[in-house]
Formats: sequence, structure tokens, C-alpha cells
Amino acid sequence: MFTSQGPTLRELAEQALTSVERGYDLLAPKFDHTPFRTPDRFLAATGAALTRLGPFDSGLDVCCGTGAGLGVLRAVCRRRVTGVDFSAGMLRRAAADESAHLVQAHLVQGDARALPFGEAFDLAVSFGAFGHFLPAERPGLFAEVHRVLRPGGVFAFPMTAPPRIGSPPYWTLLGFDAAMRVRNRLWRPPFVMYYRTWPLGPVRADLEAAGFAVELYALEEFGRRRDGSPRCRLLVARKAG
Repeated sequence: MFTSQGPTLRELAEQALTSVERGYDLLAPKFDHTPFRTPDRFLAATGAALTRLGPFDSGLDVCCGTGAGLGVLRAVCRRRVTGVDFSAGMLRRAAADESAHLVQAHLVQGDARALPFGEAFDLAVSFGAFGHFLPAERPGLFAEVHRVLRPGGVFAFPMTAPPRIGSPPYWTLLGFDAAMRVRNRLWRPPFVMYYRTWPLGPVRADLEAAGFAVELYALEEFGRRRDGSPRCRLLVARKAG
């Protein structure tokens, strides 16, 4: 799972025993060499789907980390591209990257639960960050994204189908979440990172309660399950315009 350039087991343990923000500050220099970085195939599939829905003017990557998702925004947005993240370390790593989409991006340190922007964006995306928000935090997060989008603006992110009950991935994710719950009961500060707290139904309901109209688009690049349902969808939440 990790390359030789990635973090050691000791480094991962040190990161896991601190706060989410401090943990990512520590992980930032090696983050792009871990499986936690959003795979390029998810970024490419999302970008292709958004190209069919755009074009857009200004774009925002919510919880941008080291900036992998900013390339998606640069490809579909005609004007300013912005990334926001609460980890100064992750933003420093993004700022040091000489990729064209990062050099041209505006990077801002801030909390997604209190975004430091006004109504300024036509598109917001997020990749791989939602496990850091508890279900009770979803309404506030979605309200903030809704607030910073212009009328008609879109909030989009990929969602994979849950693993089949009883399958090895199912038990892996269940075991990880259980371990994190035990860790957070026994250790402070908490490190919020869960894989099974954002099911499609409740997420869709919270988006609609925040004022979005929600559509789902199959990302056919990932194929379909035995029942014919997509393995991965792009959730597109649109603010009334």
C-alpha cells in the first residue's frame, strides 16, 4: 500500500495519536506517497463528468490537501481556482508543487465548517475528506458550501458503492472504524477518520435540507455491480439559481 517514499509505521502511529490537523501537518511531506491520496482515476473520471456539466467560472476544492483535486478544477473552470484546507502543512506541500494547476491556484488556510469566503464560486468539489466529519457535522458543512456558491452553483464529489456485506473490504472498513472508535474513547485529542459514516441516503437528505437539488451520475469507468448498480457515482448538488 505504501511506497518506499511513504511514511514509516512509527510515523503513522505518531500521526494517529495526535489531532487530525496536527496529524496531517506531520504527514504532509509524504502524503502523496500514501494510498490516502485520491487516485488519479477518480480525479480523471470526475473531471470528465464535470466537463459535460460545465463550463464553470470560479472553482473551490474543499479540504484540498496537497492539491490533487485542483487539477480537476483547472480543467473545467475558466477563471480562479481556489483550494482551502485547515492543515498548514498540507498547504505548504501544495504550494511547493510546481505543477501548473497548483502554481495558478489560490491556496487558503481555513476550516470547511466556517469557510472564509463569501458567495464567490460556481463549482465546489471535494475528494476523500468526508471521513473527517461526523454525521452531526454534515448539515453545517453543507450549509457552508451552499453559502459560498453563487446561484446555480454546483457541489460535486464522487461516491463509491458500499462493499458487499461479508466481503473482505466490508470487514476491513468495519474493523478500521471500530478501532478508531476505541482509540477516540481512550485517547485525546480525538482523530476523526471513519469510512462508514457517509451513506448515500442520509448524505442526500442532508444536502437537500441545506437547499441543494441532487442528481447522481454513474461513473461508468468503474463498471457496475452484479445487480447493475454503478460501482461509483458522481453526486451533483446544485444550488437554486
